[in-house]
Amino acid sequence: MSPLKIVAILLIVAGGIGLAYGSFSFTKETHSAKLGPIELSVKEKETVNIPTWAGLGAIAAGVVLLVIGKK
Repeated sequence: MSPLKIVAILLIVAGGIGLAYGSFSFTKETHSAKLGPIELSVKEKETVNIPTWAGLGAIAAGVVLLVIGKK
C-alpha cells in the first residue's frame, strides 16, 4: 500500500471520528505550589470542539487523495 493511500485512509477515519464525537476533553494542571510537606495543585478540565466542516473537509480530502492515487 502506498503512503498516499495510507494518508487518505487516515484522513477519512479521522474525519469520521471527528463527526461522530464532535468534541474531546482533557485535564490540564495549571498551578502548583509546594509549601513544605503540603502540595497544592489546580486542575482544569478543557473541552475542544471539533467543527463539522473540519470533519467533512478531512473526509473529502481523503477521498480526493484516494481518487488521485488510482490515476
